[in-house]
Amino acid sequence: MALKNNKYLKPFKNVFLLILVVFAVWMIFLDSNSWLIHHELNSDIDELEAEKEYYQKEIIKDKKAIKALSTEDGIEKLAREKYYMKKDNEDIYIIEYEDSIVKTRNDE
Repeated sequence: MALKNNKYLKPFKNVFLLILVVFAVWMIFLDSNSWLIHHELNSDIDELEAEKEYYQKEIIKDKKAIKALSTEDGIEKLAREKYYMKKDNEDIYIIEYEDSIVKTRNDE
């Protein structure tokens, strides 16, 4: 007798409400196009867009480097700074500061 007049179970006696609840649960969790899958795909899209932006910035940086290397001065600058190349009549002195030297555990 108490179950028939229970105020918490009264909304579930409505057939349309039951159908709506079942449909909502189905669409959110069980369907192949569910909200969970859409949420996962949207997060993948965001990650890919961030990756795309990173690579576009790298392309711009590489184009600037290529443009700098297209001149003789740019090639000479790269050869001197990165590969420590020199002309025949020059001497190169590499100055290392104490705080720029990488220390290993044995050195400490």
